[in-house]
Amino acid sequence: MKILITGASGFIGSFIVEEALRQGMETWAAVRKNSSREYLQDHRINFIELNLSSREQLKEQLGGHVFDYVVHAAGVTKCTDKNDFRRVNTEGTKNLVETLLELRMPLKRLVYISSLSIMGAIREQQPYTEIREDDTPQPNTAYGQSKLEAEQWLDQRLQNTGCPYVILRPTGVYGPREHDYFLMAKSIKQHVDFAVGFKQQDITFVYVDDVVQAVFLALEKGITGRRYFLADGQVYRSTTFSDLIHKELGRPWWIRITVPVWVLRIVTFCGECAGRLSGKPTALNNDKYNIMRQRNWRCDIQPAVKELGYQPHVQLAEGVRHTIKWYKENGWL
Repeated sequence: MKILITGASGFIGSFIVEEALRQGMETWAAVRKNSSREYLQDHRINFIELNLSSREQLKEQLGGHVFDYVVHAAGVTKCTDKNDFRRVNTEGTKNLVETLLELRMPLKRLVYISSLSIMGAIREQQPYTEIREDDTPQPNTAYGQSKLEAEQWLDQRLQNTGCPYVILRPTGVYGPREHDYFLMAKSIKQHVDFAVGFKQQDITFVYVDDVVQAVFLALEKGITGRRYFLADGQVYRSTTFSDLIHKELGRPWWIRITVPVWVLRIVTFCGECAGRLSGKPTALNNDKYNIMRQRNWRCDIQPAVKELGYQPHVQLAEGVRHTIKWYKENGWL
């Protein structure tokens, strides 16, 4: 079986590549010309450079290839210009799929990696209840909006084409190689834990290996057009993640600072401005403000459990232990 994985040099994509190799697939890692290949060192990997912003180039680059499966994990999670979210996440998806259709690629299945963020701040009245597939998405971030538009376009474009596709919507994904949660670990090592808002926040997480598990289950038996939320099946308080990091770091002395949401608004506004001036995206941006002020991140994973056979193997305590160990061993901490 021949599989194409876009975003292969990224956090989730690099783990998907490793699993495809483990399963004996002919694995093609789609990268940009300037993409890091730090985590793509296996000699069995076949590389292909794809320009998702140009259908003409994509046709040339993909011409002559016949793939059985495509996992579209490429995308951006932070940008200095919010229009880049749509350009990369929405238009890039359109360009890839249109090219595959034009080339009459006989796909057994396409899996698109979306996000729980497409749902936005819904079911925010306490007691919080699980966000479900039939809830109406109300994205409150440019990232979430771009992912939703890509989902909706896939529905419209692939209807009656015979191209089977499945959409995965993971909650907060963490694990080795991940950068954003690493910033929390770095801050705690430097003796500060920063939290936002005083209203109860229910948070969900999913370890990267379990996302990869879901990808390959979806490739095997995902139902066309279905969306599956992915989490580890547990719900956590806002302090749980930092408590576990603190433990794995040997419990250094720390100060836990909880500030009102309006303070975060000031910080992220300044971060957004700094990012635009420097031309470098920052984790402290307008999207981050909406993500951190959102209180309910519960989601219903039962469709994935029942239809895919998805069973989360890594709970948060174990996942944080593996992640912090990796950060230490690789000189991040």
